[in-house]
Amino acid sequence: MHYRIEGPASLGGRFTPAGNKNAALPILAGSLLADAPVVLDNVPDIRDVRTLVELMSSIGASVDWEGNGRVVVDPSGVTGGTLDPDLSRRIRASILLAGPLLARSGQVVLPPPGGDVIGRRRLDTHFLALGRLGAEVEVGDRYELRARRLVGADVFLDEPSVTGTENAILAAVTAEGTTRLRNAAAEPHVQDLCRFLASMGADIEGLGTHDLTIRGVESLSGTTHRIGADHIEIGSVVGLAAITGSEVVIEDVEAQHMDPLRVGFERLGVRCELRGSELHVPAEQSMEIQPDLGDQVPSLGDGPWPAFPADLMSIALVVATRCRGTILIHEKMFESRMYFADKVISMGGRVVLCDPHRAVVVGPSHLRGSRVESPDIRAGMALLIAALAADGVSRIHNIGQIERGYERIDERLRELGAAIERVEDDC
Repeated sequence: MHYRIEGPASLGGRFTPAGNKNAALPILAGSLLADAPVVLDNVPDIRDVRTLVELMSSIGASVDWEGNGRVVVDPSGVTGGTLDPDLSRRIRASILLAGPLLARSGQVVLPPPGGDVIGRRRLDTHFLALGRLGAEVEVGDRYELRARRLVGADVFLDEPSVTGTENAILAAVTAEGTTRLRNAAAEPHVQDLCRFLASMGADIEGLGTHDLTIRGVESLSGTTHRIGADHIEIGSVVGLAAITGSEVVIEDVEAQHMDPLRVGFERLGVRCELRGSELHVPAEQSMEIQPDLGDQVPSLGDGPWPAFPADLMSIALVVATRCRGTILIHEKMFESRMYFADKVISMGGRVVLCDPHRAVVVGPSHLRGSRVESPDIRAGMALLIAALAADGVSRIHNIGQIERGYERIDERLRELGAAIERVEDDC
């Protein structure tokens, strides 16, 4: 299957973001720590979530989809700690089962996880943190972790890895004693995981900071928890509205998570207005890159929260192609994410890829329809956005990558007026 998209699009209306993919995955993993069923609402029905659910089911968890984003997890049947290698290779989130299974059964065998090919994604932080909490780690063609018991410790993470932080939290909440987790990631999805665990009885202080204190408890109860809106999907729609000159109202936003997004987009001349839990993107945008003091060429870079999110860098590059001026897009975290720039260039984007981390964009460019292939989730969404701003017909292949992270995105964009359809690939 591929997407056939006709541009340029004139969009408008209201958009409700799906639940945060990067919160749903660790929260599902964390449900294995409960001593009773867990009910999760606003779970995005996407490929990565489905794969993790299948992986959890393969080790004995009962996971039921009840419709409308509700998932019920009963972990009482979990007996195994050896993960299926084929399922593990499909998603990076398989690594998130390490902490809960260590805490639950004292051992876990992890095949190498999969995920987007956007550069080297080291696992050292996970194993260093789990080792500090008492796990023995054996590394070979698979990872074998064992712990007679997990014990709280002062853990300084060598980098603020999101999934590394989440694994450490999941292991520490039922460990004996107190854990201090320093240089921790603080992204909205990490915060949501902490809120979820707290609703089960976990004792966590420092929510939203890079310094967490976790006092281990003997057990965690079942709970009901609603997963928060996906701020990356919100940022994607801001970029889409801006590049197509459309007025869109995004519902169900958490205001405290919007500042990093708004500051980044304002550098591109894109402004949004917060009205309670709604984010208004007006049709009239300056789309003029804001120079640094002294009329110097500005840069837009990513970093750990609360910096501009790495997952929006691909979208920012595409938006910049339609803005007046010159800007350096500096992807600091993943050394292969900017390689998709050649596909934007094929659509008419005036982009110079300087090295694996940096691209100079000179706009505005006249984008034209083209046939491209999605290399990863975020680049795929960026190309979809470019196609909706381009003149003519575009075809985006390998859409399974996009659908790993965006729920029914073609249907939901059609509701805004986009001319997008799923088409069978030619034989």
